[in-house]
Amino acid sequence: MKKLYMFVTSWCPHCKNAKNWIQELKAENPKYETISLEIIDEEKEVNKVNELNFDYYYVPTFFLEDEKLHEGVPSKEIVKSVLDKALQS
Repeated sequence: MKKLYMFVTSWCPHCKNAKNWIQELKAENPKYETISLEIIDEEKEVNKVNELNFDYYYVPTFFLEDEKLHEGVPSKEIVKSVLDKALQS
């Protein structure tokens, strides 16, 4: 299974929503617990962000390995589709 990355900031309300939806979706579907998800706070983990060198501007942004799945304001449905794609990888 490929690794799923989620880039966030602590002050972003859309990031908080996405994190909450991830928890809700994991509760609804335990298969989502098997996804290798790394949540990276771009302000606290600058070295990690620079090391990965992914191309994005808005947060939250989801990458499955090096494929950008979503950037910017998500909905619960978008987060579910990201998790579903990660499950299929």
